[in-house]
This record gives sequence, C-alpha cells and structure tokens, in this order.
Amino acid sequence: MKGTEALDSTAARPRVSMVMPVHNGARWLDEAIASVLDQHFSDFELILVDDASQDEGPAIMATAAARDPRIRHFRLNTNVGLPAALNHGFGQARGDLHSWTSDDNLLRPQMLDRLVATLDAHPGACVAFADFSLIDDEGNDLGLSRVGPVERLLHGNNIGAAFLYRREVTEALGGYDVGLFGVEDYDFWLRAAQRFEFVELHEDLYRYRKHGGSLTSQRSDQIQALTATIVERAMPDQLAPRSRSEILLNLALKTQR
Repeated sequence: MKGTEALDSTAARPRVSMVMPVHNGARWLDEAIASVLDQHFSDFELILVDDASQDEGPAIMATAAARDPRIRHFRLNTNVGLPAALNHGFGQARGDLHSWTSDDNLLRPQMLDRLVATLDAHPGACVAFADFSLIDDEGNDLGLSRVGPVERLLHGNNIGAAFLYRREVTEALGGYDVGLFGVEDYDFWLRAAQRFEFVELHEDLYRYRKHGGSLTSQRSDQIQALTATIVERAMPDQLAPRSRSEILLNLALKTQR
C-alpha cells in the first residue's frame, strides 16, 4: 500500500479515524468526502483507501488530500475487495474511535459529534449506532430506517450505517473477515455483540444511497448464502431447532426483497 503523505510522529493523534474504501466510486466521491469534512466534530482523520480504482477517483482523492491535512490517502495496486480495504485503512488508523463510510453515502453534519458524545456518556459501551435515512440516486429521501435493538441482531443487520466504535473492538475482533465480502459488516457486529456493549441513538445521522450499482444489489445471491452462514454460526447452542429455522427463513426472505 502506497501512501501520499509522510506522517509527523510528533503530531497529536486525532480522536476519531474514519475510513473510506473506494473502488471506481468517482460518481459521488466528492460529495461523500465533503460530508466527512463538514462534520461539526473536527478532531478526526479521514483515511481514503483507493482499492485499485481505474476511474477518476484517484485524482479526486489526491486533490482532496492536498487541500485538507485531515485526509490521508493510500492506494492499493491490486483490487482486494471491501473487507480487506477496510483492514488496510484501520491498520493505518491513529484514533481511539473508529468508523467507516462508503463513497456513495453521506454523513449528516452532526453524526460524529452525536456518536462521540454518546460513547462519552456511556463509558461501559464500546459501540454506538444511530438511525439513518435512505436516499435514491439523486439524493431524494426514501424514508427513515430505525436501528436496533442489538438483542434482535440475529434476525437481521439492524446496526445500520451510522456507527462509531472503540479501537479495542477492532483489535479484539481482528478487523473484518476478508472471506465475507458483502456481509463483512454484519459478521463484525455479530461477533462484537458477543463481547461488547452497544448503545443505540434514535437520531437520523446518515444518508444511505440505494442504487442499482451498489455492492448489495450486485451480489444479492452470494450475500444471502453468506448471511445464513454467519448467522447460523452466531446462534447460541441452546437455541431450539425450530427457532433456528425460523430465523434463517426470515433472513432469506429479507435478502430477496
């Protein structure tokens, strides 16, 4: 992985590290980067991981990094996929609080401020997550998605897209499973929920874009199969066979929608 800047070892570490993996994501990339830079909470670094993009994305990332010292830009010469790109990014992270976003989605300006405050108010919790809105290609609102509770996580990935977690979660879980491209985030939350306390915040802090080119849309069959695998693995041994079957059936129906 090649970085575009040299780090000053004496510089103060940012409190939050936000990773954005990018692979041929130029269409909304400027807007996505701006939504991070416009945060009310300013003590963060934005780590752009260029996963061997072949479009205009690398130029957009290089320009952004040259304009704002909070941006760190790295390029992978081989396309490794989302989970591995995330791991590369968090391997460079200096903050004690971690999050990530996609090149087609948008943070609301208060997202980091509210999530940092939530973790500060709950020192025993290691993951904070919040509600988010769905938007279409043009940025039109499609409705609010309410997250949680984490106790229902086996029934679907209800953590959502607006989240912040402590560095110890990244370290304890060893990052994202590179063999679970498409459900790496769901698997991460399932594993985290077995070891850490979550706290939910019912405020709309993120805008998640639904479009035909998204990874979820492109890999629906693989995602359905992988979802069944990770959920079955996370089920407690004492769970009744009928309950297991009902959970897996409901997840399959959700994935097909």
